Formats: sequence, structure tokens, C-alpha cells
Amino acid sequence: MAPPDGGAELRAALRACSDRKAVDGVVLDLRGLTDATDEFVIVSGTSDTHVRAIAEHVLETLRLEGVRAHHVEGLSAGRWVLLDFVDFVVHVFQPALRDFYQLERLWGDAPRRPLEEA
Repeated sequence: MAPPDGGAELRAALRACSDRKAVDGVVLDLRGLTDATDEFVIVSGTSDTHVRAIAEHVLETLRLEGVRAHHVEGLSAGRWVLLDFVDFVVHVFQPALRDFYQLERLWGDAPRRPLEEA
């Protein structure tokens, strides 16, 4: 399995999350574990407004790079927003829902790295 290449679009999404002060960010490398996507970006926001702001900034940042999300869910509610860019998926959670769904535990076999290192 090749190491994560940190493609330009993924790097732009990570910068966008950081720009909006996303907390507890992690990137899971899912290659070899699923064919659905290569990587999950999982971050938290502190409120509905913060979650929406992070997600909207990721969408806008990538749109300016000429990349549109294949699928978006949860943006209006702002509790858990899923942004599917095919090669990677960005999950923006409120902390309580992140604790409940435990994606990091569900994908416990996936190599992970903190957002700051990705």
C-alpha cells in the first residue's frame, strides 16, 4: 500500500478546516480497508454554527480550486456534516455526536495522523 500522498485537494480541505479552527482533527487512511474512499478527515466544531462554518469553508475553498463535492449531508442541521469528495470524505461533528458514532473506533485498523501532520 502506498503512503498517503496528501493530494492538493485533500491538503486544501485540511487547510480549510484549520482556517475555521476545527478541533480534534484526524485523518484516517482507509486504503486497503474499503473501496468507498481513500481517506476520512474527521474534525469537530463547538456548535451548530461552528460545524456549518467549517463545512461551508471546506466547500468554498475546494470550489475555488475547481472541485465540487459529490455528495453533502447534514449541512442545514449543523450537527454532523458529511462532505464526500470521492477520494476523501470530510466529517464535521459536534463533539457529542462524534463520541456517539465513534468513527475512529469503527475504523480502528486504519492508520491515522493528526490534522496538523497531514
